[in-house]
Amino acid sequence: MSESSTVSRAATRTGLGILAALAGILCLTLNDTFGKLLGEGYDSWQIVLARSVLGLLPILVVVRQQGGVSSLKVRSPLLHAVRAVCALSSAYCFYEGLRYLALTECLAITFAGPICTTALSGPILKERVGARRWAVVMVGFVGVLLILRPGTSMFQPQALWPLTATVSYSLMMVLTRVLARTDSNAAILVWNMVALALAALPFTLRVWVTPAQADWIVFLLLGLSGAGATYFLTVAYRHAPAAVVAPLDYTALLWGLGLGWMIWRELPDPAIWPGVAVLVGAGLYLIRSETRPGSG
Repeated sequence: MSESSTVSRAATRTGLGILAALAGILCLTLNDTFGKLLGEGYDSWQIVLARSVLGLLPILVVVRQQGGVSSLKVRSPLLHAVRAVCALSSAYCFYEGLRYLALTECLAITFAGPICTTALSGPILKERVGARRWAVVMVGFVGVLLILRPGTSMFQPQALWPLTATVSYSLMMVLTRVLARTDSNAAILVWNMVALALAALPFTLRVWVTPAQADWIVFLLLGLSGAGATYFLTVAYRHAPAAVVAPLDYTALLWGLGLGWMIWRELPDPAIWPGVAVLVGAGLYLIRSETRPGSG
């Protein structure tokens, strides 16, 4: 095979990865949108339960591909339990935030994720976080403050919901990297979904509202969009380098702007954009530095 043919095939695979990533981010944003729609008539616990149960179905396909039941063996049940608590906190808090804030504002706050993950990777994973990366973490913290504006009349306490969700999600991802050293992807995904469903069930029973016929469709779309996000992002990271895929996460803001305007005629507070710019810049720097060994 000629060198030009090899380069062409690599470019094709990268292009496929980019398209899959864009589809995955769109599915994630749709999942948030359906969650916000359902939040107008249903408790967040019921939404978390529906997402977990419906999300299990496509994951069972992953289990079959990775060796069936034998792939579900775990080495550290306690660590799985802690990760599930983080996942539960992330899902519940984000859906609560969607009740009070514009979709785009919630998404903007989640851009603090790479900053939180970098800050947590040092004490938990014992990874070296150099002075430059710590400086970027501090810059990212400034970006969060610019969005939240604590101490001013523009501060919304409800913004702490998506911020808590972001910190919980970042901790969950750090723990995922720990578990990935010993357990399969199938085990991590399945036991997380099972734990979420079991944890949300007793709370859901206390606030259960039987969905209207039309809302059953929205609940189904919630599950399908979550499954689609998992599938497409898996394909994306299989075919394209992480340094190419990761920055595409920020396209969620564009989807959020469009969906938020079409459905609720909502636009984010213009004052958040300086903070968004700081967070996106800091996040892109961290993504770039992760792909350059020795940088820090």
